[in-house]
Amino acid sequence: MKIGCPTEIKPQEFRVGMTPSTAGEAVRHGHEVIIQAGAGNGAGFTDADYVAVGAAIIDTAEEIFASADMIVKVKEPQAGERKMLREGQVLFTYLHLAPDPEQTHDLIASGATCIAYETVTDDRGGLPLLAPMSEVAGRLAPQVGAWTLQKANGGRGVLMGGVPGVGPANVVVIGGGVVGTHAAKIAAGMGADVTVLDRSLPRLRYLDDVFGAVFKNRYSSATATAELVAQADLVIGAVLIPGAAAPKLVSREDLKTMKPGAALVDVAIDQGGCFETSKATTHADPIYEVDGIMHYCVANMPGAVARTSTIALTNATMPFLLSLADKGWAQACADDPHLLEGLNVHAGKLTYYAVGRALGIDVTSPQLALKM
Repeated sequence: MKIGCPTEIKPQEFRVGMTPSTAGEAVRHGHEVIIQAGAGNGAGFTDADYVAVGAAIIDTAEEIFASADMIVKVKEPQAGERKMLREGQVLFTYLHLAPDPEQTHDLIASGATCIAYETVTDDRGGLPLLAPMSEVAGRLAPQVGAWTLQKANGGRGVLMGGVPGVGPANVVVIGGGVVGTHAAKIAAGMGADVTVLDRSLPRLRYLDDVFGAVFKNRYSSATATAELVAQADLVIGAVLIPGAAAPKLVSREDLKTMKPGAALVDVAIDQGGCFETSKATTHADPIYEVDGIMHYCVANMPGAVARTSTIALTNATMPFLLSLADKGWAQACADDPHLLEGLNVHAGKLTYYAVGRALGIDVTSPQLALKM
C-alpha cells in the first residue's frame, strides 16, 4: 500500500501524522511511504529523517492525495483537502464530525473511507487514539488557564498557587475523565484549590481513592455546577460524549454569576464546546471576552506542544495504521471491532450513529458498510 502524509494546514497546527519511526515501521512492513516536504518540521523532524528510514519526500499535497491509497493526518481535512479525496481512498485522522456538517457532507460526497481516531475504542471502553491528546490537552489546560488569568490578558490577575498569606486560585474542572483528571492533577500541582465534577459515581470513587486530598470531587448536578462556577477563578470544560456534540453545561446566564475576569478553558471545543458562549479560536488569537469572562477555546490545543503531541499520538496510532495497511481497511476492521468503531464515512454513507443523531443524517451501520 502507498501511504501518504501531507503537511497539516490548519492554522498553527505543527503536528504531523507520521513520525520517522512510524514511517520506518511501515516501510519495514513492505509499504511505500510518501511524506510532503517539510511536513515534520514543526514537530522537529526533518525531511532527511524520513529519507533515512526509506520514505520518499514529495513536494505538494496534491501529489500526495493523487497517488496515496491511504492518507494519514492529524487534524480534520480542511476544505481544500477534502476536494482532493477520492472514492476508494482511506483517510485516517481526527474528524470530530458532530459539530461540523460542512466537513461531514464533503466527506460523504468524496466517496472515501474515513476512519476517525477519536471513535476507535478498546476492550476497556476507552478511546485509545483520543487518550494521548486528551492527556496533553488536560495538562495544558491549567497552564493556558493560568496565562488567561493574568491581568495583561484580561483576567482577574490571580496566581494559581497564591503566595503565603494570599489564597490560591479556585479551579473547577467539569468532567473527571482523561482530560479532567490530568487537568486536575496539574492544577493541584500548581497549588490551586481544585474541584472535579462528574456524573459517574464509580469515577468519583476512583478519583477519591487514587488522589485523596490532592483535589476534591463532587457529583455534577446542575445546582452543584452553578454553585461552583460562581465561585471559580478558572473553569476547565473537559466533558466528552464519544463522537457526539459536547453538552452545554455553562450557559450565558451563568456568566453573570461569575467573578469579573474569571477564565473558561474549553477543551471540548473540538466537539462544539461545553460552554454556551464557546467558539473555536486559534493559537494566534486564543482568547476572547464575553460579559467580562475570558474564554480560551483553541480547537487544537495539543498543537502548541507539537513534538510531545506527535510522538504520543503516533505511538498510539501506529498499530492501527499498520493493520489498515497490511490487511486493507475492510479486513482490518472485520478483524478488529474496536477499529470498526472508528469508521465514520464509507462510500458515500455516514456510518457513525452519534454523528447522524447530531446532524440529522441517515446512517448505514458499519457492519453493513463492510459488505459494500
